[in-house]
Amino acid sequence: MLENFKYLSSDAAILNGKPCIKGSRISVSLILEWLASGASLHEIHKAYPHLSIESLEEAIRYAALLGKNEILINVALAK
Repeated sequence: MLENFKYLSSDAAILNGKPCIKGSRISVSLILEWLASGASLHEIHKAYPHLSIESLEEAIRYAALLGKNEILINVALAK
């Protein structure tokens, strides 16, 4: 799935394979934690100036895509 994302990668040797911004140890989940705490993209970029705004936006798009993936399971109970 990450092959469709220019700025993201996953490597088992880096953060146990958590999706990260390429060339960094900044995970998608860390970006989401910043946003959840009220930080703006500008504030995150200021804290990590080596990350582009585009890479931060892509991390958010990736997280949104994962959250959108709903699976419904129909289970029939035995009588």
